[in-house]
Amino acid sequence: MVFWVFGYGSLVWNPGFEYDEKMIGCIKNYRRVFDLACIDHRGTIDHPARTCTLEYKEGAVCWGTVYCVRGDEEKERLAMAYLENRECEYDQKTTVDFFKDGEIDKPTLSGVMVFTSTPDKESNKYYLGPAPLEDMARQIATASGPCGNNRDYIFLLEKAMFNIGHEDDMVIELANEVRKVIELKGLGMPKENSSRLTGPSLKPKSPLSPHKLLRLPEAIATDT
Repeated sequence: MVFWVFGYGSLVWNPGFEYDEKMIGCIKNYRRVFDLACIDHRGTIDHPARTCTLEYKEGAVCWGTVYCVRGDEEKERLAMAYLENRECEYDQKTTVDFFKDGEIDKPTLSGVMVFTSTPDKESNKYYLGPAPLEDMARQIATASGPCGNNRDYIFLLEKAMFNIGHEDDMVIELANEVRKVIELKGLGMPKENSSRLTGPSLKPKSPLSPHKLLRLPEAIATDT
């Protein structure tokens, strides 16, 4: 038994389950957006947090980390149960091609699972939809829940993307706007989160061509 799951949010820095292998890489034709409500981890029903989900966009590239779980059915069941509970706001499991860092012309894996959400407020109660940057920043700066502050989520994601060498411009822009709100409101912030991270980025230097995403029952390693 083996399955692969792609993390693009908190799974990048905190998978939280037992895994056997991980790789840094990307999926194509999807981008991060902060359009999903979180009401039980970093927010509440009255003041939901904003966390990221994926939006389909032809030609886009989303970097993150893929994790592999190998073993018997029980090991896979435990990992899946944990993920489904943790990712309960996501109402879809999508299968995608995964491209390993440094080998982005040909997929390394096909049929990798990724948690996504239906972008429809009628069918998906957790879908908030897009909002102006300033409005999202105010929401993120002030929301909190049993697992911590929403602002920590955006700062940890910013740091995680920096650490894997693939900073996300949207994450950086939103994190900096959240810092402005925190400073304006005098909310206080840990010193390590007070300024934007700087350093070399390992983003690909050449444009990526779109690749048709496959829907397969399980991940399949491909020749590279």
